[in-house]
Amino acid sequence: MEEISIEDAFVDLYCEEEEDPAWTCDDCKAEYYETGTDGKALCRHVKTTVYNVSHQLVFQPQETPVGVVESYIMINCTRDETLQETTETKNSAEISNLPNKNSFEGETKKQRASSVVNNNPQEKSFCNPEENRMKRQKETEKLLRRLQLQDPHQKMLSSENFVKISPPMKQTNEISEEDLACAFVQRLMMLDYRARYIPVQRENSDVNNSQAFPVSESADTDDDDLDALFSTSTDLDQSKENHVHPMDVQMAVLHCSDSLLKQKIITKLSQCQYALPLLVPDPASTNILCPLWTFRQITKTWKISKINANSTTVTMKSMPICEAKTPMVSFFRLGSMSLSKSQLMNAMINDRHNTFFHRNCPGSTKSRHLMDGVAEIAWYCPAGKPNDLFNDCIAFCNLHGDSLAIVKQCEILTEMSSVIVVLVPTLEKGHESSAVILMLYKSSKPLIILSADSECAAVQMKPQKYKLGLKERSQSDVSEELKTIIRSIISGPHTSFQLETMAKVSGVKVDEDAEVCLKGRSLAVELVKMIQRMDITKIKEKFLPCQGQLWYEWCKINKELHHLKGHIEKEKCQKIKQLMELRQKQCDVSNSQLMTLFIRNLKDLQPNDREYFLKWTQILIDALSTDDLSSILQSYDKTWSEVLELKKKHDKSVQLKEKQTELEQLSKKLQSATFGLEHMFREMGQIYEAHKSLKKQSLDHQSEWSKYPELAADLMIKGHPMELMDGDAGHVPLIWISSLLQEVIKKLGDQRVFVLSVLGVQSSGKSTMLNAMFGLQFAVSAGRCTKGAYMQLVELSEEIKKDYKFDYILVVDTEGIRALELAGNASLHRDNELATFVVGLGNMTLINIFGENPADMQDVLQIVVQAFMRMKKVELSPSCVFVHQNVTDIAAAEKNMDGKRRLQEKLDKMAQLAAKEEVCECECFSDVIAFDVQKDVKYFAQLWEGSPPMAPPNPGYSESVQELKTIILSKASKSKGITLSHFSTKVQDLWNALMNENFVFSFKNTQEIAVYRKLEVQYGDWTWALRSEMLKIENQLYPKIKNGQLDKVELSDLCKEMSKRYKDITKDIAAYFEKDKDKEMLVQWQHRFENKIKELHDELIRGVKRKLDEVIHQNNARRELDNKKTEFENKLFQKSKELAHVLKCITKEEELEVQFRTVWEDRVKELTSDIKPIEDINLKEDQFLVLRDLGVEDGLIDESRKNMKYKSLSETGNYSYYTTYKNKLKFFVKTLGYEEQESIRSFTKNVETECLATLEKKPIATTGYRSTYLQELAKTIKQKVSEFESGSNFTFKKEFTVDLSLYVFDRAESWLLQSHEQYKDNNDVHTYLDSKKSEYYNIFRSFCKGSSSAVVFGEMMCKNLKASAVEAVSNKTAVDIAGEMMCSFPAFSENRLNLEKHVLTSLAEKEDFTSLITYIRDPRRQVEAFIKEEVKKYLSTAQNDKARTILKKNTEDINRLISQALFDATEKLKKEGGDIETWVEEFSSKLEPDLTLNTISCQNVTDINNFVFLKEEIEKGLKVIMKEMSCLSLKTVNDSRQKPEQILIDQLCNCCWKRCPFCSAVCTNTMKDHSPGKHSVPFHRPCAVNGVHYRDTDIFCINFCTTLVASDKEFYPDGVSQELFPYKQYHRAGERFASWSITPDASMLAYWKWFVCRFQKDLEKHYELKFQGKGEIPDDWKKNSKKDAIESLNEM
Repeated sequence: MEEISIEDAFVDLYCEEEEDPAWTCDDCKAEYYETGTDGKALCRHVKTTVYNVSHQLVFQPQETPVGVVESYIMINCTRDETLQETTETKNSAEISNLPNKNSFEGETKKQRASSVVNNNPQEKSFCNPEENRMKRQKETEKLLRRLQLQDPHQKMLSSENFVKISPPMKQTNEISEEDLACAFVQRLMMLDYRARYIPVQRENSDVNNSQAFPVSESADTDDDDLDALFSTSTDLDQSKENHVHPMDVQMAVLHCSDSLLKQKIITKLSQCQYALPLLVPDPASTNILCPLWTFRQITKTWKISKINANSTTVTMKSMPICEAKTPMVSFFRLGSMSLSKSQLMNAMINDRHNTFFHRNCPGSTKSRHLMDGVAEIAWYCPAGKPNDLFNDCIAFCNLHGDSLAIVKQCEILTEMSSVIVVLVPTLEKGHESSAVILMLYKSSKPLIILSADSECAAVQMKPQKYKLGLKERSQSDVSEELKTIIRSIISGPHTSFQLETMAKVSGVKVDEDAEVCLKGRSLAVELVKMIQRMDITKIKEKFLPCQGQLWYEWCKINKELHHLKGHIEKEKCQKIKQLMELRQKQCDVSNSQLMTLFIRNLKDLQPNDREYFLKWTQILIDALSTDDLSSILQSYDKTWSEVLELKKKHDKSVQLKEKQTELEQLSKKLQSATFGLEHMFREMGQIYEAHKSLKKQSLDHQSEWSKYPELAADLMIKGHPMELMDGDAGHVPLIWISSLLQEVIKKLGDQRVFVLSVLGVQSSGKSTMLNAMFGLQFAVSAGRCTKGAYMQLVELSEEIKKDYKFDYILVVDTEGIRALELAGNASLHRDNELATFVVGLGNMTLINIFGENPADMQDVLQIVVQAFMRMKKVELSPSCVFVHQNVTDIAAAEKNMDGKRRLQEKLDKMAQLAAKEEVCECECFSDVIAFDVQKDVKYFAQLWEGSPPMAPPNPGYSESVQELKTIILSKASKSKGITLSHFSTKVQDLWNALMNENFVFSFKNTQEIAVYRKLEVQYGDWTWALRSEMLKIENQLYPKIKNGQLDKVELSDLCKEMSKRYKDITKDIAAYFEKDKDKEMLVQWQHRFENKIKELHDELIRGVKRKLDEVIHQNNARRELDNKKTEFENKLFQKSKELAHVLKCITKEEELEVQFRTVWEDRVKELTSDIKPIEDINLKEDQFLVLRDLGVEDGLIDESRKNMKYKSLSETGNYSYYTTYKNKLKFFVKTLGYEEQESIRSFTKNVETECLATLEKKPIATTGYRSTYLQELAKTIKQKVSEFESGSNFTFKKEFTVDLSLYVFDRAESWLLQSHEQYKDNNDVHTYLDSKKSEYYNIFRSFCKGSSSAVVFGEMMCKNLKASAVEAVSNKTAVDIAGEMMCSFPAFSENRLNLEKHVLTSLAEKEDFTSLITYIRDPRRQVEAFIKEEVKKYLSTAQNDKARTILKKNTEDINRLISQALFDATEKLKKEGGDIETWVEEFSSKLEPDLTLNTISCQNVTDINNFVFLKEEIEKGLKVIMKEMSCLSLKTVNDSRQKPEQILIDQLCNCCWKRCPFCSAVCTNTMKDHSPGKHSVPFHRPCAVNGVHYRDTDIFCINFCTTLVASDKEFYPDGVSQELFPYKQYHRAGERFASWSITPDASMLAYWKWFVCRFQKDLEKHYELKFQGKGEIPDDWKKNSKKDAIESLNEM
């Protein structure tokens, strides 16, 4: 017997049964009444014939004769839902001959039946409908439980559940019943139509296991075996549940999904060419639902071909399927049949694809619960080809189940159909279907009757009424006849069906009536009403004006701003002004009614309501534009074909030009007609950018436009794609994108994302692939679908987050390169721009190649390879995977290997070509990027399984998508991605660089710069930690050496002292590089910074050793004097003591002083009788004599001294006064060229540096000053001047040599005087004795007053302690104040750039031209002056509270130290005994290392033995000392050996001081030698600041070098060169230029523009040049105030 048609749904009938069944079937274990002739219970294992007698069912077993048509009745067993099948034959026995008649009576048991044979078609059920409904509800709940869809706490399934990136889909053999629903949706999202055929993993499913199949246990003997073999039943356990029917899975998922996910599922089902639910009985009620909302996103495209006299006209139509008016052919089944209606319908639409599920589909089962009464609909769409089945779009509707039992749906479809096709078991009058057939036959609807028991071919009974026989006829014959009849009917007048009309059908509940859907629709309708009857090409012009011509014009001018010619600064100011005017115009037109309403709705609606509003808005907009777009596209296609034909003929005629012009106009029209939500979001962005650019902010509250980024951020987080690059204007709206991403960061945190970008040719399936891979919403259609670039966030699911180092994948979809509507160089430039942009953005880029033709690939590959090469040159390292789509045979391994080999060859060739273009060496593609052709190439099957529009997606395609997704995630697992903030800056950097002609030299990695600046701050902290520790060690050792207690210092000793601190710092460095959030970027500098710290450590140690060695050297040089000092002191002490004993009777202070002075002078004469005093030096006189000896006239020397020009020789603006050209033809030249001026200035500084270095090597501090030192300097200067002249085209006048000599002498003067003073202090006995006079007077006076030796010694000790304590406290306080200022003083607390800002701010506030020129000419000198000034202010103003606190603390620390040392030394001698020398040694040792005492001779105080008394005396003096020290002036601190200003200068000025070769801007790198990193500065200056002028003129050049390097202008590298170099290639002009990185920018910094305007006359006077002609100052510069100038420094 044939199986029942299992797509026919069940109707529950509750039948009556006797209380005590007589028999139980051993096969199915179900209870039945005794009805058979042999006394056995009948069940589905016995074939029976059913007779109908007065509504009683009588059963009689009977063999069915061969060839007799059978009809089926299906009865479910009560307990285990097994089925009873019975047959009815035409040649049944007469009723009177039936021996055994039983009727169903009693009221005990419920059974299910699909139909009951009844002569009265109106009387279909013997059961209670409510009980029927309850039973169905229970079955539905059971099904949902099996599918894990009915958790009481579970919300409706939503899109968010399936957009997240989850673990890879399980293999087919691993899917359990619980996974079915999830697997179905996941596969459907990947366009795998096999989602409907997922086999479920079952127990014991191993096919290799013989026990995997049931084994019969019914017989043990051979005879029994034969009985079992011929038996129609089996005794196996049939109680197990069948697996879930595939259509039940689909319907269960739909029932459990929210409306948005339903819509997505139905859209995907439509793409898979499956029939869609049109009418759905509600499982929980008696309602019939029409899911109209779910159809709203489906658009169908088809081509209508009309045959005229000699030609065929093909018209393309594309429209939302809800609006399409098409004929509808509905199929009904009346009664039970063996023929599958669904299978027959598939043959009508697509005989290669099961559009409607039928009994022979994989996974089909006999039990099904949710398809009862479901009507499914599918559309046939012709392709405009001769083999089309129908010439126009037709809807086919299939009502599942027996239509006799599904009256309501049948009536609805009958009313709405254009043609009705009815399948019946028989056309006999007495049959149950006859009444329905009669009714349909009499109606006006075209009717086709298919009869199962008839063999006749198609017959027209009367107009539009046909019948066909099915018996013993092939399905293909029936199908062809049906198609012919349907074509005939619809070729004439017929009714049309439109989905939207379902909302008006009585008795049907439409999902769009839900409140949230109605609200979204009403708001969207209100919005779209404004544009409803407008020409589609005019909508954007009227309602979205900000993104139209104003925006295109802005983009054009902005690009021109990066390619300036002529008067660059003037032109730049004009263009900036134009940009601002355009922004103002955008602001003026930004309040269109459409956008106001749109934004208000976005702002006011709750997130869920907002989703419906946006969906409806897009649906309604699409509906408006579909027809117009179809028409334009068709015209475009036609014109393009004509252009190609003319080009093939090499036709250069006017006709070709006309057609090309027409094509261009159509392209613009197409651009204007394309209108969607993305354009409204773009308008939001432009409104925001316009207002933000003009800084328009409301005074009392935040303006409306300032909320736009937040609204867009909410949508982006919800999964909406956001436009990254405007495809129409070809521009990235940087202000909008930056603010949008900033808002996303505020809401999500600065999450790490893995950026996946895609690049490929137009219409190669990039967006389709991304949508299938991640369930995204990128727009897809033929032609240029994606314009520009879009980004969409996809979150990783919680299950897999732990395996990755990022939380999101940011997918960047792009428009296709080599687009048809763009042509020539413009196309190539745009493609290069786009490729570079998306490759630079992506951590990984998918390169999408379409087809197998190498010629098609070549252009794309060249663009891609060049983009990767650029990334390598700017030190970005993305990865790539090549996706080779539309490959015919992806299974052929040999073919794939050959394809990979050819691809590798192509890539290598393209790499070599790109290397020439980018001027670098490269032999193969793997030199550019890490690439393995075996692993990084993925072949894709073609998308469609056949020819669109009726072709379903190729299952191989979705397999390829899944494999590619696995590859991407595998590679991504090794990446840390980047933060959203880094992504934001990367967008800015890449686009800014692309705006300029040379991407590589224009690229500036802002994120990298920011990370480096932060590292510089850390570097400053590390270096300060080292320096402060070294200063502490120096302060401990210096007094010991000074006092002669230490005469040798080894490097190893200093290293040992520093080891602990150095080790801690190296640990901090390692931790910073390992743990910082930007560690991947930091790693490139780790080795360099570690080396720099080590170098600084070694340098500090060597520097301190040099200092201490110098002190030791000085000590050794004055040893003779020191020996004399000891002798003198002993003699003076003894003489004072003796004199005091003689004069102790004198009490008056004046008399004592007179007596002491007399004795002192005599004693000094006696001690110094043979020693000549060291005289002071007269440098002025020596300088005069030295210059006279060189042959310089006295008058010239006097004149130079008088005018004092030499004082600022290195800052002279114009050296023309000092020079004469060698070539007499140059006599007419008024001034030196800029390069010559700079060479003289540089020469002056070099001579100064060299001469001072030579002089400082002289041992003046130890051996004294000699005038010969100046003679050596003067001779060196004269020689250097001669050498310089020999290489120049001019000579110096004698005045220059004089001024240069005086300039060097002036710079050396302070050092000479200081060194000589030091020599004098160390070596002059007279000076020494003068310093001791007051000390010995005090000793003398004490003895005169009768003081004991202990008292006098205590006073001496206190004097010594005071000197040492003051020095120690001052030095310690100096270091601490420097440390405090490093931490808390804004100018000193960060990096070099920060210091630069504060210096410039200070200079602007003072408005002192001389200081500014000093800064320009000698920035270090001015920075040092700034540090000194700030330290002075810090110590002298209200801020000195902190400094006073530091001083007080250090004083208290020293007091505690001395007090404790006194106590410890005295206690030790009390216990152990000892003399005064022992006590002094013990006391001194206790003070170390913080305090070191000068050596005190104990020779004259050996009588002291009461050390407690001595301690008390010292403590008395100590109180006085501490009181005096508490009043110590901070000036004393700054005058100490360790000066805070010098400490800060050493720390802050130990950096790079190289200056820009064009504008003299100083490099702001905190590290002195930062190679291989190039010199750089955030903002450069106008070249006029540095005195640059046009050669052979006196006109300033006011251009910024950052603008010049983007221009076509040229320059001379020096004063003598005749070779010009393009500014764009400035690095070729020599090492001085190549060592700088000067990136093009808009040079918007107002500071130097203000400076030029404020000091215009000063600059003209200083340089003797003029701001006129080409050097005229633009008017816009004059608008900058001092406040603007200072505020602009914050941009640095």
